[in-house]
Amino acid sequence: MGEPMSFIHAREYLQEGDAVIVNCDTQCNVIIMTDSEFANYKSGRQFRHYGGFYKMFPASILVPHADHWNTVLDLAGGHANIRYSITYAKSG
Repeated sequence: MGEPMSFIHAREYLQEGDAVIVNCDTQCNVIIMTDSEFANYKSGRQFRHYGGFYKMFPASILVPHADHWNTVLDLAGGHANIRYSITYAKSG
């Protein structure tokens, strides 16, 4: 078995044009994906996502369409002793 995944996760129903806003005191990958892509991510399969690696915060990622969106802070094997917040700017 590989290393256990080290990530922080939040899930929210968002509309097209809403934004996921993440503040974090550690550089990390901030990605958003739908439920089916999140299932692929958790099982180590290929997955489609929006976002990427951020060194400066806040990170703001626009949602491309209405769905349940999974926000993941991927710590790449680091420990979760970080300070962070995940908020949503809803256009409606």
